[in-house]
Amino acid sequence: MSVYAIVPAAGLSTRTGSTTSGGGRKQMMIFQGAPVVIHTLRTLQRCPGIEKILVAARPEDRAGLAARLAAEPMMLPIEVVEGGETRQDSVARALRQVPEAVPFVLIHDAVRPFLDVEIAARVLAAAEQHGAAIAAVPAVDTIKQVERVGGDQTRVVATLPREKLVMVQTPQAFRHDWLREAMARAEREGFHASDESGLLEHAGHEVYVISGSPRNWKITTSADLELAEIFLGRREEKTDAGA
Repeated sequence: MSVYAIVPAAGLSTRTGSTTSGGGRKQMMIFQGAPVVIHTLRTLQRCPGIEKILVAARPEDRAGLAARLAAEPMMLPIEVVEGGETRQDSVARALRQVPEAVPFVLIHDAVRPFLDVEIAARVLAAAEQHGAAIAAVPAVDTIKQVERVGGDQTRVVATLPREKLVMVQTPQAFRHDWLREAMARAEREGFHASDESGLLEHAGHEVYVISGSPRNWKITTSADLELAEIFLGRREEKTDAGA
């Protein structure tokens, strides 16, 4: 199976206090001697079937990231392309660089450096069978639907049955033609989704769910950054011990 991977890495990281001019974007923060996105790419390149990785970065990050990759002994070709203002824009721009003959596209968050390669393999296998597949984990906390009532206050509207809910992760993998069609339809209709599976659903495709892992967590807040440094340090220690 021929696969191109897309890594959207142009986010502003507003939840970690970053700004457009600041250096606090979490995907570019340095841990264990490398930006978070580099740690993610080191893992992603080991996923079977992937031929090339496209990283959609902010214009101000492109040159530095490309230089860092040039000095990194990667196993796969990795190209840094210019991302957009939203995740959807970034993925759409990277998707234009995928040859039409490539049948599948896998998308993975730049700030999920703890990916298990086996999960990626299972997501790709499900995408090959069904056309669209994502990794997700069951919701373990009680989930409330709320509505804003003013200021920073919200009111509970309903308690949702968590046995019917999952928390979506990446990787997500899709038939290339389906993803292109879904992206084009979303652009025509002005539709926006928080992830690519939402675009596929909007286009009328069924999306299948593969069990993810709690370890495949997304660096989102400042507290996550502290935990990531600890986890990345432990992983490096295990790698050195194995060597």
